[in-house]
Amino acid sequence: MSMRTPLARVKGLGAAKEGVGHWWHQRLTALALVPLTVWFCLAIARLPGSDHATLVAWIAAPFNAVLLVALIIAGLYHGYLGVQVVLEDYVHPHWARTTLIVVSGFGAFLLALGAIFVVLQLAFEN
Repeated sequence: MSMRTPLARVKGLGAAKEGVGHWWHQRLTALALVPLTVWFCLAIARLPGSDHATLVAWIAAPFNAVLLVALIIAGLYHGYLGVQVVLEDYVHPHWARTTLIVVSGFGAFLLALGAIFVVLQLAFEN
């Protein structure tokens, strides 16, 4: 689905031909984060003072593990998209902007990979 006018499509005008897609991804991840964050906050609020074994058992529940992984992916991807916009707007040397966008992408990917690994390790510990 393209939000550009037919003339803009013919001329190839737009934010590097991917601005609308970037905007949609950020809005969809924000929409996904609303129920995921509410679920996470309510779930954690019910676990105050719990010991390690109780927390591991909570994470090991399939429903909780899946939602935690979804929260990690949506949250870090949404954050990466926001950082990318800030870098594109405020870092002016092209080489620095590109380098920082790539580094932030790798950082978000490595954080997501590590967090998902921990959740899966705890979920399948038994």
